[in-house]
Amino acid sequence: MEFEVGSIVEGKVTGVKSFGAFVELPGNKTGMVHISEVSNEYIQDLSTVLTQGQMVKVKVMNIAPDGKIALSIKRTVERPARSSRSQRSDGGRVWQPRRSEPAGEMSFEDMMAKFKSQSEEKISDLKRVTEARRGGGYSRRR
Repeated sequence: MEFEVGSIVEGKVTGVKSFGAFVELPGNKTGMVHISEVSNEYIQDLSTVLTQGQMVKVKVMNIAPDGKIALSIKRTVERPARSSRSQRSDGGRVWQPRRSEPAGEMSFEDMMAKFKSQSEEKISDLKRVTEARRGGGYSRRR
């Protein structure tokens, strides 16, 4: 039996190693399922999940020119659908900055003064953080 990439077949586990499992496919072909392709969950020891002689459904992921067949078990199981924005707990809102005062009520001079004070605060915070990383603000260069 010839296999195509993407086809799903049933096979029998013939060997379980630390890195993956060998699966006998129809037509006396053998493929390997890497440990990362067994489950969406972390697996410490593959022998706790698969046993020799167990029948498994596998998806053909790749067929190398030398005849090696890469298989996957986790890709035969449908993953739960991701939640859409409308199902989020916050109603699908997108972050927007807070507005303390509507800009229409402030004069241009007031807006500039507010911007200047915020900028000075940010610059002083940045200087404090960078000087702390340099070792307390004492610099040899002047």
